[in-house]
Amino acid sequence: MNVLIVVAHPEPRSLNGALARFSVSHLQRLGHQVRVSDLYAMNWEARLSPADTQHRQHVERFTPSLESTQAFEGGFQSEDIQQEQEKLLWADAVILQFPLWWFSMPAILKGWIDRVYACGFAYGVGEHSDTHWGDRYGEGTLAGKRAMLVVTMGGWASHYSPRGINGHIDDILFPIQHGILFYPGFDVLPPFTVYRTGRIDSVRFDALCQELSKRLDNLFITAPVGYYRQNGGDYALPELTLRDDLAAGEQGHRIHIRQG
Repeated sequence: MNVLIVVAHPEPRSLNGALARFSVSHLQRLGHQVRVSDLYAMNWEARLSPADTQHRQHVERFTPSLESTQAFEGGFQSEDIQQEQEKLLWADAVILQFPLWWFSMPAILKGWIDRVYACGFAYGVGEHSDTHWGDRYGEGTLAGKRAMLVVTMGGWASHYSPRGINGHIDDILFPIQHGILFYPGFDVLPPFTVYRTGRIDSVRFDALCQELSKRLDNLFITAPVGYYRQNGGDYALPELTLRDDLAAGEQGHRIHIRQG
């Protein structure tokens, strides 16, 4: 199988760098083909801009979604965007590897999403009507592929527990897992999370690699997070609100995950 690892950390000798190298080695030993997009090493341009299209169609005013659509459909996106889209289409599974900075992904990775997830490629896909609100949230260009986050944090696991001061890690990662991965169709696996990164010695690192190896061994058989699909009848259209009989009386992120 083909696996793409997207790494977002400025220091190759960091824990993130070491874990990414371990993942590459382990996946290759399992017989998978692996490609890596190391965003800092690539000097990835994070800013979405008019330069993302090789042939501006509306020079008087830059409208990102319009220019993105026309560049994608016309085949004149910038070369770096095209290359990353080709990697996504090639991959059977994608791993996003990053440190949690200010409760989200590093800006360079968000910029990768902003630019690579072009209109017509990752959003603005499919029929858009009162009965079918586009191919998204379980459908779309990347449907049938798997995705997993590998996230490192300096805080304790208890800080990210259901009653922890930082909020539950599942809530913090919901916009990434549901909004960035599930939206264009990925089957999203539970994240691999690492806490107290400043206290990891060689013994703990070896233990982490053992834990991560098990997740990688099961990359293509682990049950994904059970998000409700947008067009599967679970949401009222065109309001796109969860049916009243599902998670009745509840609110928040967890209602969008099938329970039991």
